[in-house]
Amino acid sequence: MKGFRSPEEWKSAFLVMQEQTYSELMRSVFGNIRTPFNKHRLAEDLAAFLCRRDIQEAIATYIDEGDHRIIAAIALLNEPAPGDLESFFSGEYSYAELHGILINLEERFIVYEFLDEGVRRLALNPLLEPVLAPFIADREPLFPSVGIGEAPVATAGTAAAGEPAPWRDLSSLLPALDDRSFAALFAFVCDEPDFFKSEGGLRKRILDEGKRIFPGLDLEILVGGLCCLGLLRQEETRICPEWGKSEVFARLSRRERMEYWSAGIYLYLRGKASVRHFHRGQIQALTWFIHCLMDTLEAGRCYPRLTLRRIVELQEQGEPRGFRHADLETLFKIRDPAGFENLLGALEKTGLLIAVSPGYWQNGIGPSSAGSPGPELAGRKPAETGRPVMAMDTAFSCILYPEIGFEDSLALASFSSVRETGITVRFEITRNSAVRGFDRGFDTAKIVDILTQISGKPADQNLVWTLNDWENRYSAVSLYHGAVLTLSEDRRYLAETEPFLSLIDRTLAPGVYLLPAGIQDEILQNLQKAGVDIVARPPGKAGTGSVRTAGNEHTPYPPPETAARRRGWRGGAGAYGQEQKLVQRSESDPERIRACKERFHAALGKLKLPAGEREELSARIERRLIVSESQLAGTTVRSEKLEARHLDYVGKTLVAKQAITLKSMVEVLWPGTEGETKRVLGLPETLEKIKGETVLVLKSREGESAPEELIRIPIGKISLLRRIKKSLFME
Repeated sequence: MKGFRSPEEWKSAFLVMQEQTYSELMRSVFGNIRTPFNKHRLAEDLAAFLCRRDIQEAIATYIDEGDHRIIAAIALLNEPAPGDLESFFSGEYSYAELHGILINLEERFIVYEFLDEGVRRLALNPLLEPVLAPFIADREPLFPSVGIGEAPVATAGTAAAGEPAPWRDLSSLLPALDDRSFAALFAFVCDEPDFFKSEGGLRKRILDEGKRIFPGLDLEILVGGLCCLGLLRQEETRICPEWGKSEVFARLSRRERMEYWSAGIYLYLRGKASVRHFHRGQIQALTWFIHCLMDTLEAGRCYPRLTLRRIVELQEQGEPRGFRHADLETLFKIRDPAGFENLLGALEKTGLLIAVSPGYWQNGIGPSSAGSPGPELAGRKPAETGRPVMAMDTAFSCILYPEIGFEDSLALASFSSVRETGITVRFEITRNSAVRGFDRGFDTAKIVDILTQISGKPADQNLVWTLNDWENRYSAVSLYHGAVLTLSEDRRYLAETEPFLSLIDRTLAPGVYLLPAGIQDEILQNLQKAGVDIVARPPGKAGTGSVRTAGNEHTPYPPPETAARRRGWRGGAGAYGQEQKLVQRSESDPERIRACKERFHAALGKLKLPAGEREELSARIERRLIVSESQLAGTTVRSEKLEARHLDYVGKTLVAKQAITLKSMVEVLWPGTEGETKRVLGLPETLEKIKGETVLVLKSREGESAPEELIRIPIGKISLLRRIKKSLFME
């Protein structure tokens, strides 16, 4: 918050007010004033009046929950324009409701407007800082949340009004996407040579197999998010992991990995199912955005959609520190409904947010969580913890425990195939998966060492013997990138047979042959026809996927910088200590307001006043404009009719004529043909006589930006006609 402006700036806003508005406002406080009057002197008198302790106590007493929200929002949004405040409260207040509260706060001298480079802005009265400070510090009403287990107000379509919304069993809400299933995705895509259809989209067989192995997970979206991050690479109809980048990615905490993955999923959803790569700066900035969002959510509390949307919009207004790429502005347009829904969807897919009740979400990991489940054990070897993180259930298959770290899970995925995920995550070592591991540079000794380290037990000798056999056969025939064929001494006879003899361009060395580029598939087919069932395809130096990581500036996935706890929206006492409160906030505030009104009504009842003046003063008490009994005696008031209902035909006509003259907007309610209540907010144009009936002609507010037909409503059918007053500070 910028803080309160100076009292002199507040006075200046009143001094430029229209003469008639200014005089009526002063008469409502001081009664009859001599004309011509001195505007500056009256402004000083008003300041002195508002600084009186009894007046400030009355003003503080009158502040209800709705006032509290507006006051806190104006402070939080740093003197917003009225349109910005309307956007902030979208979904909670209609334009008429919000405007009515603002006008009321202006009449009570709590809020005022000023011009800032041609833009009207809202600010709080600096003379009332002792009164307003506690309400500014308490921002909870702007960002409602409930503790886990507390029944929230039922949302539409879930329960009757006032009844508790149904809560799901939290034990069933544990994220299905943990480090084990995350690594299992890499193993899954490696085992599928034809992942995509030629015309795009995943093959039905892949989708069916994905549903079986990864129950409850959206395989297409999850894979698309990893492609956007560059962790997976699409090559025609297949997907290839970028193992070098994956090893860098594995060094992040689980929360940071989920934040990156959420960013990738958001970009995938936003790009209409495109799996193209995004600029590194875009990904990092969006991850920072998500990281800060999760930092604001307290563990153990649940947040409605309204709160999440407000946090996102406020954060969207802040510039992501350290990122200035030209395309960044397109990433943060999450204010539109589709963008916000994509963001929520991405966070739910990765388990950062968990839907615990209709319309309520919980932080799925917790802002302090830095690792996998069981962070004190995750990623540590059994030798360090005394507890294994994996068990070999057969000689060739293993079950991964939830405590296993992502780095170990990813290492297993390099040479294993996934068989199931969910409550149990099981990998199996097959000939094809072992060959995949050999292609990555693993040998039998390294595979056995990994299994021994994370299981805490020696590997089965049958597995060791089989791995050695596969490795020997793997070394016998190797196909290098660039079409270089190597044959062991006992297989060199193949080079003297057709069709290999006609394919060889030259012999580079004994058993090393150069073949034309781009015919690897043909070579593989010929080798298989010749009876060779294992062919090594190790990556060259250009394809190892190595990533420089000497500092965050070189890694594609630097840990998102944690800003100083981004919880400013929640507020706190801060500079506004509890000792400054004039009125302690409590559940009895409505009772206190009612008691204050009754005191002024009693004082009004003792005065001998004309009926019209008494009625107007009573209405002012109800609008909380009377803060001193001196405003009841000797005060000149102008009767003002703002609304009329049902059979008050004369009153509705009067309100309509005043609105047309003053060019004020009106809110109109009338019954529809099927008994429903119709509502429109607009600017009245005129009153017409049609077949002896008076008809109100107005243009709806929604139609101001585009030409539309005028709306005509008979005065007799209107159930409520309310004139919406203009701001006191409008010229």
